[in-house]
Amino acid sequence: MILILHPNTSSTSDEYQQLQQFLAQLPKIKTQTHEVKGAQQTLTEIYLIGDTASLVLEDMKDLPTVERVIRISDDYRILGRHKDDKRASSFAYNGVTFSQDNLHIFAGLCAVDNKEHVEKMMQALQSQGQVCARMGAYKPRSNPYSFQGHGKNCLPYVFELAGKYDIKVIAMEITHDSHIQEINQALQQTGHPTGVMLQIGTRNTQNFELLKAAGKQTNYPILLKRGFGITLEESLNAAEYLASEGNSNVIFALRGMKTNMGDPHRNFIDFAQVPVVKRLTRMPVCIDPSHSVGSRETSPDNIMDVFHVTAQGIIAGANMVLVDFHPHPSSALVDGPQALRLNELPYFIEDCVIAREAYEKRKKLNIRFQKESAIV
Repeated sequence: MILILHPNTSSTSDEYQQLQQFLAQLPKIKTQTHEVKGAQQTLTEIYLIGDTASLVLEDMKDLPTVERVIRISDDYRILGRHKDDKRASSFAYNGVTFSQDNLHIFAGLCAVDNKEHVEKMMQALQSQGQVCARMGAYKPRSNPYSFQGHGKNCLPYVFELAGKYDIKVIAMEITHDSHIQEINQALQQTGHPTGVMLQIGTRNTQNFELLKAAGKQTNYPILLKRGFGITLEESLNAAEYLASEGNSNVIFALRGMKTNMGDPHRNFIDFAQVPVVKRLTRMPVCIDPSHSVGSRETSPDNIMDVFHVTAQGIIAGANMVLVDFHPHPSSALVDGPQALRLNELPYFIEDCVIAREAYEKRKKLNIRFQKESAIV
């Protein structure tokens, strides 16, 4: 059961203290308190965990400071959609709103290789009116001898260039809890010129200690990629790990499943599950077409597979696109064969806009159909 308190309820108020005293006396019930900070107000949610079946909904609604009560209906207690659940499916970070109802493009370097390429990428993004980017500093690799990323050494110039070109949010993968502290230090050193979205990669989806560490911090939102060889339910439970530790500003990324049934693509593309994730949870949904397709192959219509796949995900309702670009893909240190070129960035963005417009038209068509069906 979830108790949603009136907006901006103070934890020092007499009513809040009365509520906590009452909850502390409930037998076989534990509580977890989460604050959801929006641009205009702070919402406090109290999760009652344990034997809640005997609690009467109306009685709980009458408790001090309580605005609404939601009875949990599935395993995803914090991030899930529950019956009569009208909680927001959005959050704001560094001036950018992430929602199940909008779309952001995070284009950039899968792995930072040098300052020159970072600046060219940031400059290209600014020229197209983009405020988000992807930049890989820490790279988990299957081969121990492959390039592992420049790590903390590249963070200062990445952040400074982001500020120079008005990039508000950088999606950056972490592979160890120490990386969070390194990002903190680099942002402080450079004067916080940008924001960071911590990315948990597909190899670490079930690294529960990393999930706990990322979830305990609330400075940065988190992009969680689906595990490449586990069920959707297992990956959604990984997202719940993050939220259970205190950070519910989570975006869920679909990036394809590791199986030869997806050949010749790099992974079996799972973007049909975009609406499934939005139905089961309140998380915005990201798609990663670069790691799903893994190449620059082109179909007979002269459109690259990565463009087709991106459009499929957006038309299904995706809210974020994570895509590889590089000024010189042939010299990229990681995943060069799948990277798009900077001169393709305007075309890619326009293609995303077309797909998003198609999704909006589909929603309007469905509303019209529902009204006409109701009349009949």
